[in-house]
Amino acid sequence: MSTTDTVLGEVVEMLIEIVGEDFLLDVEITRDTTFSDDLALESIEFVALTEKLQRRYSGRVDFAALVADMDITEIMAMKVGTLVAYVEERTTVARPGSRAR
Repeated sequence: MSTTDTVLGEVVEMLIEIVGEDFLLDVEITRDTTFSDDLALESIEFVALTEKLQRRYSGRVDFAALVADMDITEIMAMKVGTLVAYVEERTTVARPGSRAR
């Protein structure tokens, strides 16, 4: 399993905890899944996701920093894959002995 698949799985688990498994019965979360249109995340759920990411990745992943330069339209159109790539980048760089990209 690749790092991308692992991170995607971890993000999917967090999203299931936040929105509930019942809501996601008919939704397959992939890298192309959007937070707004597909998952209908509300602002409070973004806050919960931010907290889960901080806990899971020991503060190395700052969701607020990821979206800081985006306008509301870009945030709402953001795909799960964008977050997964950001998590990979932040956690790979933070690992001792990893090669710089």
